[in-house]
Amino acid sequence: QVQLVESGGGLVQAGGSQRLSCAASGSIFYINVMNWYRQAPGKRREWVAAAFTGERKSYADSVKGRFSISRDNAKNSVYLQMNDLKPEDTAVYYCHSQLIVRGEGSRTRDFWGQGTQVTVSS
Repeated sequence: QVQLVESGGGLVQAGGSQRLSCAASGSIFYINVMNWYRQAPGKRREWVAAAFTGERKSYADSVKGRFSISRDNAKNSVYLQMNDLKPEDTAVYYCHSQLIVRGEGSRTRDFWGQGTQVTVSS
């Protein structure tokens, strides 16, 4: 019905940059917020950044000043520009969206992508 597909992960050296993309497709009526989360081995999934409808954005303290989230509403897409990467940024990065599926009134639902691995070498 609705799919989120991430791309852009890979191996990068510490101090380098990488850009993740996530595209939502399907029967979407309205997207409230698009988020990036990450999960490192043996750790809980943690929230990284959010892009709300409009221009409001929010970041976890651990990435503030280094990561930048942006949305392309026409493409139902969200991006995460990651700069000055550190080994502790190594994780599987997941795209999440809270949205309204067409035909479901005002009910919001949560959808997740399959994740993309980002590995930062020291």
